[in-house]
Amino acid sequence: MARGLKGAGPVAYGILTAVLLASIFPLYWSFVVATKDNSAMGDKVPPLIPGGNLAENISRVFDSVDFWLAMQNSILVAGTVAIANVLLGSIAGFAFARLRFRGRNSLFLIVVGTSMVPTQLGVIPLHMLMSDLDWVGTLKAVIFPALIGAFAVFWMRQACEETVPYELIEAARVDGCSILRTFWHVGLPAVRAQAAVLGMFTFLTSWNDFFWPLIVLDPNDSPTVQVALSTLASGYYTDYSMMLAGTTLAVLPVLLLFLLLARQIVGGIMQGAVKG
Repeated sequence: MARGLKGAGPVAYGILTAVLLASIFPLYWSFVVATKDNSAMGDKVPPLIPGGNLAENISRVFDSVDFWLAMQNSILVAGTVAIANVLLGSIAGFAFARLRFRGRNSLFLIVVGTSMVPTQLGVIPLHMLMSDLDWVGTLKAVIFPALIGAFAVFWMRQACEETVPYELIEAARVDGCSILRTFWHVGLPAVRAQAAVLGMFTFLTSWNDFFWPLIVLDPNDSPTVQVALSTLASGYYTDYSMMLAGTTLAVLPVLLLFLLLARQIVGGIMQGAVKG
């Protein structure tokens, strides 16, 4: 691996730089437009240098929708869903990977198979269920259906198989640990990096979710960030500067979370790469 890194030449670094710039440019351009007035969108040459209207555009975002409430709702929803998926997915993944019980493989296949069912097929029965529970228009209707997913179980099962040896499980059981204590003191610390990756992916997925919150929530009462952004984009006239100012604000919590978990996320991804 060391020889491969030393052998990377200008072409490799040039390709990596081009990929980096191509990845960052859409976010940068959105920020540039957010600092301009809406007339800049009619220029023949797309604006590439930030302007001085960012504060004004942000102020208009908060005047148009209750964006603080939307941010709080999205943080609550995405944070709860991410924590629940990490915890419940880790428990289920540990059970599938390191506990022996009848029907383990068949049950795991059923869990993974649920991920192949299109989300749209479950919208009507799920909405009927939320209506029967009187949860329509509340954040519970967005949080509870997403507390655990097949991807979380699959991801943590693979992590446990790679990082939690049977010998540690047997040693903990010999010392008198229950299954739950074995998971908490042996299994969970071993998959901490992979759990951070799962938490980041789940938070991002829940934060960007638009379809289900739009159906089950009231945009004027309890919106999430994506629903609030759709409100900014509605109407006969689209103010792109204001809309992208709201988009810039909506990206900040995700970037902050990534910065906080960057070391664990890179470590979890690299562990999978080294194992492969």
